[in-house]
Amino acid sequence: MKFRRLMFVLPNLFTLTSIFCGFYAITLCAGEATAAQLYQAALAIFFAMFFDGFDGRVARLTKTQSFFGTEFDSLADIVSFGVAPAVLVYKWALMPLGFIGMFVSFCYVACGALRLARFNVLAQRSNHGASPFFIGLPIPLAAGMIVSMVIAHYGARGRVPVGAHVPILIIVAILSLLMVSTVRYRTFKDVRLSKKSASIFMLICATGVVIATQLHPAYVLLAYFSMYLVLGIIESGVLLKNHLAARKLAASTAAGTLLSSEEDEDEDANDVDEQDFL
Repeated sequence: MKFRRLMFVLPNLFTLTSIFCGFYAITLCAGEATAAQLYQAALAIFFAMFFDGFDGRVARLTKTQSFFGTEFDSLADIVSFGVAPAVLVYKWALMPLGFIGMFVSFCYVACGALRLARFNVLAQRSNHGASPFFIGLPIPLAAGMIVSMVIAHYGARGRVPVGAHVPILIIVAILSLLMVSTVRYRTFKDVRLSKKSASIFMLICATGVVIATQLHPAYVLLAYFSMYLVLGIIESGVLLKNHLAARKLAASTAAGTLLSSEEDEDEDANDVDEQDFL
């Protein structure tokens, strides 16, 4: 019985480690942070993503899932993938923009908190098992996009960005909006080993090798997160187009059925008039 209770602690230890990585990243960003410290903060958030990805898997493996673990994981996410990346990107690129930079960084945290709250509500209401899609960009992947920008820039140039404050501001604003949007992103929980999945995996690996050899290894992580970001937008656009086409087809079918029923009624009325005339 004691061993079983200890098993419930194991996934929470992964969550606590994720919080520690986020807290460590925040401390590195405090004060007059150097480019090297900001790079280390980005790496700390990246490791937080690693531990966050394993706490749920460990809970399912040990059959220790609980509502406490779900809520605890959300609280950890708002620290490690909400506050920490917002402070990082503010100190890295948005601080020269003054209040606007601070406000956009805050919007990222606020949208991340809303995204997590919506996710918890939908998870409690869902009775159909795991969904193949996330509704809105998950906050760890939004943080991964920010972290990959910092890692790529430092790895290639070794300093904070100069002259790119506004583009980075726009990217952070887009990430914030995507988190609270209804854009669908794949969870990849339904992926099974097949020739198609293996071919796609090999193509992704080959793309990373080309980027690493032709450009810089630091750009590989940024490319992967960017591809996932764009994939969700494209798939949502295709799904929306198919949904609108289905609605249009259903409306035209309903209109045709209504028209045919009205024609049948008119024919019946004409038959009645002819019989009365005879």
